[in-house]
Amino acid sequence: MKKRKEILLAFYGDDFTGSTDALEFISRAGAKTVLFTEPPTTEQLKSFPDLDAYGVAGKTRALNPNEMERILVPAFEQMKAIEAKHIHYKVCSTFDSSPTVGSIGKAIDCGAKVFGNKVIPVLGGMPVLGRYCVFGNLFARMGIGSNGKIYRIDKHPSMSKHPVTPMNEGDLRIHLGKQTNKKIGLIDSVRQKAKKKEWLDSIIDEKVVLLDTTNEDELLKIGEWLNAQQKKHGQLFSVGGSGIEMALGNYWNKEGVLKPVIKWKKVHRAEPLLIISGSCSPVTKNQIEFALAHGFVEMPLEIETFQSETGNGFSIGCSVEEIISALRQNQSVIIHTGNIRQIDQSTSARTLGETLGHIAKRVCEEVKLKRIVIAGGDTSSYAARAMEIDAVEMIAPLVIGAPLCKAYSRNKNINGLELNFKGGQVGAEDYFGVMMRGKL
Repeated sequence: MKKRKEILLAFYGDDFTGSTDALEFISRAGAKTVLFTEPPTTEQLKSFPDLDAYGVAGKTRALNPNEMERILVPAFEQMKAIEAKHIHYKVCSTFDSSPTVGSIGKAIDCGAKVFGNKVIPVLGGMPVLGRYCVFGNLFARMGIGSNGKIYRIDKHPSMSKHPVTPMNEGDLRIHLGKQTNKKIGLIDSVRQKAKKKEWLDSIIDEKVVLLDTTNEDELLKIGEWLNAQQKKHGQLFSVGGSGIEMALGNYWNKEGVLKPVIKWKKVHRAEPLLIISGSCSPVTKNQIEFALAHGFVEMPLEIETFQSETGNGFSIGCSVEEIISALRQNQSVIIHTGNIRQIDQSTSARTLGETLGHIAKRVCEEVKLKRIVIAGGDTSSYAARAMEIDAVEMIAPLVIGAPLCKAYSRNKNINGLELNFKGGQVGAEDYFGVMMRGKL
């Protein structure tokens, strides 16, 4: 077995959909990358000797700070030992989080504890996804890959009303300052326009520094700055959306370290298509309604409450037999969580995600499917694990921010399956039709 290459980048995503977003942009840059569901060991990585990068699709977006720390510290320690040049904690580009759920500040604290960096960069925007950071304030388009309007994040029709982590502050320094005690500085767009040497040699007084991002030219400069920080201080821990992958990828392309991928595998039609959705985003809701109006059939999850000797209980499910019957008749099916919100918010992502994943796994035992779409950031990580997915690799881009992937699994019914993970904000109204056709 040949010696493993040097790992340029390792990222830990706070959910599965966001992790495939990062997977897409570093893969587009030409880095051979695999996304695992658990931090890989050195022995596991020997099976992938050609990797330039790897990711871990976590589930910390839906956890409280204590749970996050129990997971992140050992995960970061394992990633540190593998000695990737850059370690990235990948968050949703809308930064939705709170001091009690999915705390980005807690992730920063864990990273500081393990990696001990002099400075922790936080990249605030991802322009190609419609995310812009201006003088520390975050703006987001309504719907990734769409022509939706752009709002400051605390005025965003969806993110300001997120059922678990509503964004009610536009200034990311204030937002993150509620989650960590570390002082947060800012390198704004004006400072980034300084002479190259002055910019690269910027003296940072704060432990955490937020970087404005409004366009791809700035991203390239930031990639150079991140690389300079890594060379100066060693293994660099950073935080942000997939702008980190694009910034580094673009810089490595410019320097000839990586060669960007121009041609991808041809994607064919996949009918019938199975969609499992735990998303409560109005974007996804419109996509479901559009699909139903164009021939898809729905199977909403239903909740049943009951009383037992130990007290009140509930069960969630739907008719798997009806799903299998519809798929065998070549009907594309959407299983979604509908209006189920009666269960405790602290357990809803896990409960709903695992339910969806178990249903999908059961269906795959009975019907040979080519492709499955998994929608919903908070629930996707639990659904993927319930489906016994060990890792995924990007096959091709279809809609930006949500690549088509191939599954690795010890379950023969799941191994090799084509998968698409979609965050709540991703895509135009015909999204599910695009995923079925395999083209826009």
